[in-house]
Amino acid sequence: MVPPSLRGAFAELGTAKRRQTRRGTAYVQMGAGEPLVLVHGVGMRLEAWAPQIVHFARSHTVIALDMPGHGDSAPLPIGSNLRDFVGWFGEVLDDLGLEAVNVAGHSMGALIAGGAAASLPDRILRVACLNAAHCRSMAAKRAVLERAAAIWTEGVDPDGPIGRWFDSSEGSREVSSVVHGWLAGASAQNYAVTYTAFATGDEIYAAAWPGVTAPALFLTGSDDPNSTPEMSRQMAALAPRGQLAIIEGHRHMVNLTAPGPVNAAMEAWLATACAMPAGAR
Repeated sequence: MVPPSLRGAFAELGTAKRRQTRRGTAYVQMGAGEPLVLVHGVGMRLEAWAPQIVHFARSHTVIALDMPGHGDSAPLPIGSNLRDFVGWFGEVLDDLGLEAVNVAGHSMGALIAGGAAASLPDRILRVACLNAAHCRSMAAKRAVLERAAAIWTEGVDPDGPIGRWFDSSEGSREVSSVVHGWLAGASAQNYAVTYTAFATGDEIYAAAWPGVTAPALFLTGSDDPNSTPEMSRQMAALAPRGQLAIIEGHRHMVNLTAPGPVNAAMEAWLATACAMPAGAR
């Protein structure tokens, strides 16, 4: 059973029309105001942002994307790396006629958001990186590369991520069953392409944070074993306008397991003054 608050968010999101850009990216748009673009993680779909989409549509134009090869979006080619996914994001902004946006990404989406802040600075008002990886240790890098290689030969194993992303509490079990369904329905090849880019992408834009002048939120769960609090602390210290939020007692899917605290942290981030008005390049 999904908690009532999430059930309501999923139901409201279900009434929104799914659209596609001219290059085949699926998205949902809700609300009015300054644009907020949301990018999910590997194996997910835009519904993974349901509590944030519904909440922020009250104050913003929220545009939630299906990442390439996920949900209803066209895939990127085999061999695509994080830079290719950042290029995809820029094309989506072009296709939707968005000059400057707030962007929040989760996990792989956080790497894309960080890459966009580094390489498309005139188009990013504010950037939020939820549960982001940053300069993994050698042991963590080896583990994630081994998982990437296994996906190519063995396909998607939903139980592995579920064990890392959730604890054993009853509330987490209810949410994890929904996430398990998304993982089980993912295309093995598209999952492998994206996970490989994720596994090899944590250092590509890591050195760029000192030059990112947009307000930057770094948020993770205190118990996330792979997108650790220390990673978020390091990025927040590097970014000139870095903000840090650690949600106690939660793991990787913190935006679903603790939507209240996550939404509050994002509200504070979105209230931070930025250097340029929306719609200006």
